[in-house]
Amino acid sequence: MQNSNQDLVVSRTPTAWGSLLVLTGFILIGMAVGNILAVAILALLFSSHQESVTVLLNHLITNPAQVPNGWNALMILQGTVHFFSYLLPSLLFWLYIERKPISHVNSRKNPPAVIWALAFMLVLVFIPFNSLIIEWNASMKLPDALSGLELWMRQKEDQLSVMTAFITNYKSFGQLMIALFVVTLLPALGEEALFRGVLQTKLLRITGNAHLAIWVSAAIFSAIHFQFYGFLPRMMLGALFGYLFYFTGNFWVAVLAHFVNNGFVLIMMYLRNLGIIEVDIEETKAMPVLLIVISIVMSLAIMRFIRQAGGSEQWPVRH
Repeated sequence: MQNSNQDLVVSRTPTAWGSLLVLTGFILIGMAVGNILAVAILALLFSSHQESVTVLLNHLITNPAQVPNGWNALMILQGTVHFFSYLLPSLLFWLYIERKPISHVNSRKNPPAVIWALAFMLVLVFIPFNSLIIEWNASMKLPDALSGLELWMRQKEDQLSVMTAFITNYKSFGQLMIALFVVTLLPALGEEALFRGVLQTKLLRITGNAHLAIWVSAAIFSAIHFQFYGFLPRMMLGALFGYLFYFTGNFWVAVLAHFVNNGFVLIMMYLRNLGIIEVDIEETKAMPVLLIVISIVMSLAIMRFIRQAGGSEQWPVRH
């Protein structure tokens, strides 16, 4: 009788590929719920007429500067949709499909302090090398036969650029704190939970190939942002976070790296808006060659050290 009960439990457990389909369903439902809830919140705060809410949403996407209190509305929209699309589906999947405590996403706990410091440093050291990837990707040209696709991609990129410029055009410290929560903390938690904690982990179990799992997860992570002229640098960052998670066995190291990357950009833009610095962190031009070479060498050295430290028997391992 006990064996039959165990067989029944196993039969109800989805296969590895089947569980990924379930995850996709969670994400799609989360996106729908998030968008509906965001519209409801915007309707309560900004308008009582459905038609004007539709106009508001259209302006937020195409020209948010025309919307009164548009910055706050965009923060509400982005934060709500992001929570329901990334973080909540990942938590539900881990608890109800994987049926494991969330803490079990870590194969190792409590990395040494030097690992946290090196992960922080790695994100900053990686910037010059990634600036070269940014320049390459931004200057991408498609064949003439795909000119229609290229035009659509450019229009989509320009639209997202307008929204990004509007979000980061702030001089208030309070706005910076809100942006750090919505644009930095939520994505660091939600995107790392989905793409590293769930997707990369599942792909590693399915394929047994860590590099394949990391790069496929990074490619999907980049593609879901629909910024085609920023696809490669974002994929490189996704792979960086993925290797940090794989080498350390600790999800929170990847979250820290993601948070530092996004937070550094926001703070640099805030300082530029105040006139304290003149550096444009959003510049698509590559940094000097010497800096790029130093960036590559230091990034590889830090990654190698973290990988070697990640295999240390002094780290507590979760069985």
